[in-house]
Amino acid sequence: MKTYLLHKATIVTAAKEAAGSVIISGGKIADIFYTDDESYEYRIKTASERYPDMETVDLEGKYLMAGGIDAHVHFRDPGLTHKADMYTESRAAVAGGVTTAFDMPNTRPATVSEEAFAAKMELAKEKSCMNLGFHFGATNTNIEEIERILDGKTPLSPDEIKGIKVFMGSSTGNMLVDENSTLDRLFSIKSKPVLVHCEDEETIRQNLKAAIERYGEDIPFSEHENIRSRKACIKSSIKALEKAIRHGTRLVLCHISTKEEIEMVRAAKSNNPDIIAETSCNYLWFCNEDYDRMGSRLKCNPAVKTSADREALREGLANGLIDTIGSDHAPHLPAEKEGTYTKAPSGLPSIQQSLPVLLTIAREEDIPLTRIAAVFSENASDLYRLRRGKVMPGYEADLVIFDKEKSFTVRNEDQYSKCGWSPYDGETLYGAIETVFIGGNIIYKDGKFI
Repeated sequence: MKTYLLHKATIVTAAKEAAGSVIISGGKIADIFYTDDESYEYRIKTASERYPDMETVDLEGKYLMAGGIDAHVHFRDPGLTHKADMYTESRAAVAGGVTTAFDMPNTRPATVSEEAFAAKMELAKEKSCMNLGFHFGATNTNIEEIERILDGKTPLSPDEIKGIKVFMGSSTGNMLVDENSTLDRLFSIKSKPVLVHCEDEETIRQNLKAAIERYGEDIPFSEHENIRSRKACIKSSIKALEKAIRHGTRLVLCHISTKEEIEMVRAAKSNNPDIIAETSCNYLWFCNEDYDRMGSRLKCNPAVKTSADREALREGLANGLIDTIGSDHAPHLPAEKEGTYTKAPSGLPSIQQSLPVLLTIAREEDIPLTRIAAVFSENASDLYRLRRGKVMPGYEADLVIFDKEKSFTVRNEDQYSKCGWSPYDGETLYGAIETVFIGGNIIYKDGKFI
């Protein structure tokens, strides 16, 4: 395995942005030197003597950050591999600067049993080019199996499970958890984060019924935000936050889409600081004004809301209320998206644009890159107790090198996802990704996989 000196990059962490150099040895970050340190040149010279075969990579003018940790992806494998699989989607992730991802359980079969979980782990060994882990899915009936696994009473190691996913709204698949006693047991779990999809099912049913009565089969896609409404999100999130406060849950409130939920999280954190606010780049970039232009290509759950919600989420990104970014990468084939409102599935393939979208928003809103480092990898590293996702000695050398000033136009034909399209098609973004290291190896460079 090669030893590298990544020389004179602008190193971005949650704590600071400063010029420096990073040494990679044995697949890990061996040392970090900052140019404003008086001993910088001496330490570089000493490192060259210690590692005589070290390869120097000149990164002056480039930016270096920890590879992203995206704990919210749908790679569709197994069971839905006509639209995506672990091979294609892991490549899309790496091209977007993401080096670690955790897959959601609503595959076919759903990852709601020890056997299904073990099978997905084996698939990942064969097909993934990144660090790929998995969440375990909760149902109304499998809480006892989850508890046995987390107590170490089954062959499956509890360490393999990254989190417990609870659908408090039935976004996709048959995994709605709506029994209160089951929810209380799930929210009592202390050893793992509990990730919740919050939309109130009854509110959505009533809204959809009203829309069908009004429009028949021709429901405009702009009605999506009224059908999967802010009320549905807020009502369900209130329930989840109240339970998290009562039980002391390490709760991840997934894909927040409304300004009200941001304020609710602000209040809830004062009672339970382990509550984590996640949003997606989709909610930071798009708003309801885009439905007429994009139609089904903007249909996702929860729905994209108003420009005021987008502004509140961007403010939460800037001020630290947003803790993590989960892409909610959810591929569907273009032909599947061409149906009517009730037929076209929800979900956007967006992971390849994760980092450039964040860097572009940071540029537009004057958000320090330290905040991007926090939400893109470092906070998730802490939440999931990983030794990766930080530019820190002893951590795995999962790193992304990008040109902050270089812009590019997103094109569907450049997507690595099997579905072959992106909702960002035609958008101009900043922060072209040049090189990605995983475990100290260059896996992606200048638009190509090595």
